[in-house]
Amino acid sequence: MELDALQDDEAFRLGLREWLAAAYAGFVAGWPGRADPASLDFRQAWEDALCAAGWAGLGWPREYGGRALPLRRQAIFHEEHARCGAPLGVNLIGHGILAPTLLHFGTEEQKRRFLPGILSNREVWCQGYSEPGAGSDLAAVRTRAEPGAGGYVLNGHKIWTSFADRAHWCFVLARTDPQAPRHRGLSFLLVDMRDPGVRVEPIRQLTGEAEFCEVFFEQVRVPAECRLGEENQGWRIAMAAASFERGTYFIPRLVRFAQELQQVRALALRTDAAGNRPADDVALRRRWARLSADSHVLALKSQRALQAALRGDPPGPEGSSTKVHWSEAHQRLLGLAMDILGPRAGLAQAGGDAQDAGLVRTYLWSRAETILAGTSEIQRNIIAEQVLGLPKG
Repeated sequence: MELDALQDDEAFRLGLREWLAAAYAGFVAGWPGRADPASLDFRQAWEDALCAAGWAGLGWPREYGGRALPLRRQAIFHEEHARCGAPLGVNLIGHGILAPTLLHFGTEEQKRRFLPGILSNREVWCQGYSEPGAGSDLAAVRTRAEPGAGGYVLNGHKIWTSFADRAHWCFVLARTDPQAPRHRGLSFLLVDMRDPGVRVEPIRQLTGEAEFCEVFFEQVRVPAECRLGEENQGWRIAMAAASFERGTYFIPRLVRFAQELQQVRALALRTDAAGNRPADDVALRRRWARLSADSHVLALKSQRALQAALRGDPPGPEGSSTKVHWSEAHQRLLGLAMDILGPRAGLAQAGGDAQDAGLVRTYLWSRAETILAGTSEIQRNIIAEQVLGLPKG
């Protein structure tokens, strides 16, 4: 498939859509037993298949095995991938955050060592930032990396670490100078999760799954060559890493929002045994109409973010507005779905309609969306200070 050679973006989109539809349908058909796109095994296997087909490293330079696609085509890929119904991968932190950070800050030796494993999906990455006492206030991390054994000896405790039980490597924000101001005494370390001093404890979630984990580091040796950037410059690297996905981060989430909006509409149009439809309720229709407006506004915000990234504008506070809007609207959308399902929501989880069960699972997962990746309170502080110019406190 030589889609990259197509001059027209729309031709690229249509060719990609056709390929994804066939490839994903074939993958699902070949899956042993009932395919569950929410399961981590399924997600990782599909991600492996995408990587094997060359749909990884989309924006990387060709010298590192990438496709050097412009950002607008990377955005098209993320949109069409979500539209075909395929799930997000398990190594999305490696592909979306660590790889571009390596390309920007890594030494040539680090790039040659780590990028091939991400490109092939042989090495899964997780992110070691949050701690029990340092989540929204990330600069309060207490995990320590002290000099020793030709590098550092790492001790500490991370939490809410996605996919840590499947990860081969973790990039960790650790304190290397406890005497320095909070933001200046941190370093960005690449830690081998197979070290005997690493212990991973999965955390069971509302959905029944265990995507998050606690990670404990006890006398873990980190070679000096596994420090990314200069010592005590980890905060700057971590903040840069957070900006690399800004042009494409919300694209799959907003595509799914629009798809779920139509699922909820179909739910509301169902007729019960007495001939009644939830859609006949005026208040319910108003809730759905507001969510439809949210979907359109969020799509426009996503396009603005993409255009800003295409222009090369530095990251600004706009992402905070989109994060708050999307997470809170998504919770309202899934709340509406549960109100329509009523007692049937429990039946769906117990082996009823698969689409209804998917909405129930997404509802349970959505409760965390106003917390993860920066709480709504933190995002509103950013908007207040950086957009509205309000004083702190």
